[in-house]
Amino acid sequence: MSDLGTAPAPTRRDTPLEEYGGGLRALTGRFRGGDLGVLPVVVGLVVIWTVMQILNPVFLSSTNLVNLTLECVPVGVIALGVGFMLLVGQIDLSIGSLSGMAAAVTAILFVGHGLSPWLAVPAAVAISAVVGWLYAQVFNRLGVPSFVITLAGLLGFLGIQLWVLGAAGSINLPFDSGLVTFAQLDFVPQWLSYTLTVVAAAGLFASGYLRARERRRAGLAAASTQGLLVRSVLLLIGAGVAVWYLGRTRGVGWMFVLFLALVLVTHYVLTRTKYGKSIYAVGGNVEAARRAGINVKAVYTSAFVLCTTLAAIGGVLAAARLAASNQSSGGGDVNLNAIAAVVIGGTSLFGGRGSAFAALFGIVVIQSISSGLTLLNLDSSYRYMVTGAVLLLAVALDAVARRSRASHGRA
Repeated sequence: MSDLGTAPAPTRRDTPLEEYGGGLRALTGRFRGGDLGVLPVVVGLVVIWTVMQILNPVFLSSTNLVNLTLECVPVGVIALGVGFMLLVGQIDLSIGSLSGMAAAVTAILFVGHGLSPWLAVPAAVAISAVVGWLYAQVFNRLGVPSFVITLAGLLGFLGIQLWVLGAAGSINLPFDSGLVTFAQLDFVPQWLSYTLTVVAAAGLFASGYLRARERRRAGLAAASTQGLLVRSVLLLIGAGVAVWYLGRTRGVGWMFVLFLALVLVTHYVLTRTKYGKSIYAVGGNVEAARRAGINVKAVYTSAFVLCTTLAAIGGVLAAARLAASNQSSGGGDVNLNAIAAVVIGGTSLFGGRGSAFAALFGIVVIQSISSGLTLLNLDSSYRYMVTGAVLLLAVALDAVARRSRASHGRA
């Protein structure tokens, strides 16, 4: 009698329904473990929009939403830079003054000295980048806390801004300049908006599929192809509807597209590069990162430089939006709104946890509150109180989630 041996057991492949169920269980496990992601801010945004629409039906009109997207950009870009600082467990309090100084430098070089905007804007941004590098040297070499360094910068660069503007106190930018038209009048053609939407959905699926394939090859759990496809289709539908609705008025502004591009690039850097992993490692545990061979000082330096650079870009965009740079540029609540936006968006104040999308979601929340209360003809006092309450709620959620992660061994 011949030995037929034992036939290998057939490999079992999960059905799509089982894959979705597994993904749902994994998502539920993440929530129970304190990893809430962007869920709280999305729920909060839905509540804010619903309440504002009930109180004033104009709020969700395409005209108001187009204005809302453009108003989000300057402070949103600044908030994107703040995110790098919070991820490494530091803070920059001078972002408002730096944005105002960059706007003043751009205006004086462009209008006062007749320099091309293609030279004036990079010059202002470069100056702010050097400031970030100087901050990092004081922090790394002398050990002065970032809070103190940037608080001094807040005062010092506010003085420089006033000095640059001089006795006039305000410099108007030409309305027909490319800088102003970019911020106020340039909108993406409707056909190109739909094209970019399709490209974004295809890119999301492709990147997710490649990442899942790499994880499967390494023997790790990975998202199902069906799940990736559903996610991409939802993005396609959602973005397509948004483009159609905004197109009923003026469409999607190029300035908002620039902001989205910066968010996506930052997201890629933070999630797909060695540098991004170093950012999270330093913010999570600086001593463990140092022992793992990460150049901690270099990471801190890059965070300072990126923060001040993006603050300058945001300041220039704000000046272009208003077609002027004056003594109040970068003042008022710009500083606090930029920091609050990142925290409301889900970035932890304790470092090591957050995403690039925190700046996007957070600034949309803040500007939605501002826009809604303005439509209700309520003064700014209510906006400050409501924004403060939302910020406190976001920090409280972060603290609770941090304790939950600690109890589940994920802190």
